Amino acid sequence: MSDVKIHPTAIVDPNAQIGADVEIGPFSIIGPQVTIIEKTIVQSHVVIEGEVAIGTGNFIGHGTIIGAPPQDVSFSPERKTKVEIGNDNVIREYCTIHRGSPDGSATKIGDKTFLMAGTHIGHNCVIGNNVVIANNCLLAGHVRVDDGAFLGGGSTFHQHMHIGRLVMVQGSSAFGKDLPPFVIAAERNFVFGVNVVGLRRASFSAKDRDEIKAAFKLVYLSGLNISQALEKAATMKLDVPAREFLDFVANAKKRAICPLKRGANESC
Repeated sequence: MSDVKIHPTAIVDPNAQIGADVEIGPFSIIGPQVTIIEKTIVQSHVVIEGEVAIGTGNFIGHGTIIGAPPQDVSFSPERKTKVEIGNDNVIREYCTIHRGSPDGSATKIGDKTFLMAGTHIGHNCVIGNNVVIANNCLLAGHVRVDDGAFLGGGSTFHQHMHIGRLVMVQGSSAFGKDLPPFVIAAERNFVFGVNVVGLRRASFSAKDRDEIKAAFKLVYLSGLNISQALEKAATMKLDVPAREFLDFVANAKKRAICPLKRGANESC
């Protein structure tokens, strides 16, 4: 720990594993089961407790709490659960990331994700790579957010829901149903169209964008029910991105997918 910078007022358990070039700020508390690989900045008044593994190059802002017990009335303190955080993430002020609830489970955050101030990540959430979650978003337990999604500030997400890749969510929205990949979503449980700008920025080809639009229209605008739309899609020649959209729809069994807003001006 010769390259570690620990402020004199911080409390770091001697059993914590702290790698090279880690900085721990004033009045922060690091528990005995915490591992921080290297090159991570932990600012002031941060609490990291329970079993937590943090990778390389992360930034953890003032007042953040990571690894606290889940807000689950069925949770028992003797359960062995954890938080796993990857590399190059930015976790801003006052975020809360709770550890898993079922025994042996984990809350997981991937790489290069940006959690803005006040974000709550509930127990057993799985957050992918390059995700942006804006200020004061609330994710209940077991929410999955796939790569490249953007969740607008102040939005709320029901337990066990799934947010697909490159979804764009408008701020101050609320969702209790699944959001298929590549869509724009807003208000309360509504989809408004395809995230065309996001697809372009992610370097999707014109062909892939057109096929995603075709799949979207088949599911939402054809007048067919989901089963009929999926049966018709099976006869179409579509590449991987459009199939990703359709496979998501086919597998959204627990919560179903958000409907299209009637009269919306679809971006497709």
